[in-house]
Amino acid sequence: MKSRILVLGLAALIVAGCTHISFAQQKQSAIYQQRAEAMYANIWKRYRVPGQVGLFSENYPSNKKDTLNYFQGEGVKEKEVSFLWPFSGVFSATNVLMKIPGLKVKYKTFQDSLVIGIEQYCDTVRKPAGYQAYPVKFEKSDRYYDDNGLVGIDYMESYFNTKNPLYLQRAKDVFKFILSGWNNDVGGGVTWLEGHKDQKPACTNGMATLTALKIYEGGKDKFYLEQGKRFYNWMYHTLRDSVTGIIVNDVKLDGKQNRTFWTYNTGSLIEAGVILYQLTGEKVYLKQAQQLAADSYNYYVGVPHDTKLVMHIDLPWFVTVLFRGYEALYKVDGNYKYLAAIEHDLNYAWQTSKDKYGLTTHSWLPRNNELSKPKWLLDEACIAELYARLSVIKRIKK
Repeated sequence: MKSRILVLGLAALIVAGCTHISFAQQKQSAIYQQRAEAMYANIWKRYRVPGQVGLFSENYPSNKKDTLNYFQGEGVKEKEVSFLWPFSGVFSATNVLMKIPGLKVKYKTFQDSLVIGIEQYCDTVRKPAGYQAYPVKFEKSDRYYDDNGLVGIDYMESYFNTKNPLYLQRAKDVFKFILSGWNNDVGGGVTWLEGHKDQKPACTNGMATLTALKIYEGGKDKFYLEQGKRFYNWMYHTLRDSVTGIIVNDVKLDGKQNRTFWTYNTGSLIEAGVILYQLTGEKVYLKQAQQLAADSYNYYVGVPHDTKLVMHIDLPWFVTVLFRGYEALYKVDGNYKYLAAIEHDLNYAWQTSKDKYGLTTHSWLPRNNELSKPKWLLDEACIAELYARLSVIKRIKK
């Protein structure tokens, strides 16, 4: 019996050695999976709008009186259901949860509901068809090119999870709308809002780059690879700041950069650079991604922020997009340093900064004024996404 136990023990060690996953990593992966699923379930419990299939509320608790300031022009009052941007955060989290071994079938049902939800934002009257900021059945609203990039990415991630050709086609349709916003002002790029030619922002062009490259990954049509390269090269050479080395918010039509440095703008280009390296084998893209990662880490660690956090947290979802870039790079070069910083700060938020409903604060800090405020859907959806990503990473971490 003792010899049998010894043999089984040695076999277990050999398996562990082959997979490079320690017991501690397996345990950590399980903890992160539990947190991802707990937050996701809490979102569906709190934010789902009764009678509106696949749609969510903007905030919880919601009194429909909050002013939302992420639009062109004046703020917009909170409405019956959420706008497209926060909705997309739930869609993204779902796709990542489906990548955790054993969970694809469980979360396929949620994905199906979200597909029904997101199609309610699709405006087919204006040509080319595109997704507007608020569901069509309620009102006609603006169509933002960055929102459509998010839809394209979500549909491609859905395609990677299911191989449903409808999702690939919808991503292609979205990209057609995005391309309709391209013009040669300041050398190229797409504007932020349909019909407004005042700026070329990193958010729109970064998400367009990723949409194109992911479509190429899924369908192998070289048109999308070339478009991805075109967007990437324009962004890298037009929106990269010469002082910090990271990506500015936008460039005005007179060529002047808006030197506001949101985390997600650099994050999307890091991920795009890694994908281009993987698709083409050209090391220049990898080197650029590594330099962007190093420069962004140095900048966000150096920006004044609360000492309990490693990095400056500008917006949780923005940091999530930066995490995606760091994650893509880690899978190529094995450098966990950048991911570790966000992992630390996320765990601090989880352990100290949740309100009585189990929802985290916007700043990831236990500030009393934030703990008592309604929580934004996008701030919570990205917590589920980040923990799902970390659970998968811990299964492969060497």
